Amino acid sequence: MTTNGTDTRDVTELTAAAAAAAPVLDARGRAFRARLLRAVAEAIEAHRDDIVTVADRETSIGATRLRGEHARTAYQARLFADVLDEGSYLEATIDHPTDTPMGPGPDLRRLLVPLGPVAVFGASNFPLAFSVPGGDTVSALAAGCPVVVKAHPSHPRTSRLTFDLLAGAARDVGAPEGTLGIVFGQRAGADLVADPRIRAVAFTGSLRGARALMDVIATRAEPIPFYGELSSLNPVVVTAGAAGRRGREIAEGLVASFTTSAGQLCTKPGLVLVPAGPDGDRLVAHAADLVGGAAPGTALNDGISTAYGTIGERLATSPGVSVLAEGVPVLAEGGPAEPERVVRPRLLSLPASELRPEVTEECFGPLAVIARYRDDDELRAAIDRLPASLTGTLHAEPEERDHVVELTDLLSARAGRVVFDGFPTGVLVSWAQTHGGPWPATTSPHTSVGPTAIRRFLRPVTWQNAPAYALPPELRDGAVDIPRRVDGRWQPPGQ
Repeated sequence: MTTNGTDTRDVTELTAAAAAAAPVLDARGRAFRARLLRAVAEAIEAHRDDIVTVADRETSIGATRLRGEHARTAYQARLFADVLDEGSYLEATIDHPTDTPMGPGPDLRRLLVPLGPVAVFGASNFPLAFSVPGGDTVSALAAGCPVVVKAHPSHPRTSRLTFDLLAGAARDVGAPEGTLGIVFGQRAGADLVADPRIRAVAFTGSLRGARALMDVIATRAEPIPFYGELSSLNPVVVTAGAAGRRGREIAEGLVASFTTSAGQLCTKPGLVLVPAGPDGDRLVAHAADLVGGAAPGTALNDGISTAYGTIGERLATSPGVSVLAEGVPVLAEGGPAEPERVVRPRLLSLPASELRPEVTEECFGPLAVIARYRDDDELRAAIDRLPASLTGTLHAEPEERDHVVELTDLLSARAGRVVFDGFPTGVLVSWAQTHGGPWPATTSPHTSVGPTAIRRFLRPVTWQNAPAYALPPELRDGAVDIPRRVDGRWQPPGQ
């Protein structure tokens, strides 16, 4: 199979192989899947330079960031191997027979089991960590689900290279044929989602792309979960105290955050609520100076470049909006036009009282809108009008404690992660991480980053009065190597 479009027959063969592999991969157990994931990490690490070179050539992301993303990708695979070893993700629960207020209770034993084959759609802006070898793939494999990846057209060669490394690692440890597959092309992606053997979809991309795939799912005889990470404005709130005490520092952090990686991060802050008055004026003026001297970036693909220009212009010309600054232009050799896919940073402003849906649209790229609020009532009203996001950020001072508590409640109702006195770009892969949020940020209450991302690809099953030999090993009486809840009480491993 090449990186050209995959035809429907090949998609069907891949999903059939994945369906055949699913019970085998589950039966091999946690220890085998942990070994598979560690082999994946080793294969990725062994070919770092090749991966970074190919990915940079296709995306222009830059070797420095790609090396960091490469390290994260290998780390994620090992982390999910550790998740398998630890075992609490299974939520193993035993209720022995007993008398209850409802009468005699049966023996009930509950465990999370894999859904089956999963379709993973690679992201344009993370050719490693959110694509073929990324968190969706390794969390699904950890759950016991074979994976068929839809490669992103922005980096097909990187996708092929990393897939070959993953497939080789799977063969080396003896994984069943069909544990991993890959398809290329828009038509193949739709075929993949429509295939009845696919039991869940993980997607990182645009709201438009998500809606198209959700429409495909709606035509299936049997609906399936669609885990989409989509649109996010990631508002930043600056209080009066913070603007007065460290406005210059906040301006510098803000501009660095929304221009890094040419603004092509899902956690890029796109809207900043800044108080009116002299302190806010100084913060905004410094941010505008920084943006005015900022170098342009390169869009990941033509679609992003075009959308950035279209949405950015629509925002800039919306009633009440003013353009505070634009970054330095880069002219093509021998002509007045800018090179293709160049995106210049832009900073816009409007009164917070004029926030409307058309000016709270995500603009994927190095653009941010500053909304100036006159008082706390106007700030609260502005936050109430914002769409939900992956993150919400608050810059405040210790003496504003009561105000901070109120604003935290407002932001946490609209975001999966609330950041204090920092900026949301940069997502640590850890147990406590939440990379998700209410619609339109995501389509589900689950995170796509961190160990609990595995929960997306599992479903609960309860065995009632089952003989011991019919139970999964983790549910049998006697000491086991995972924590369990037995008769309502938490038990550590070894009991």
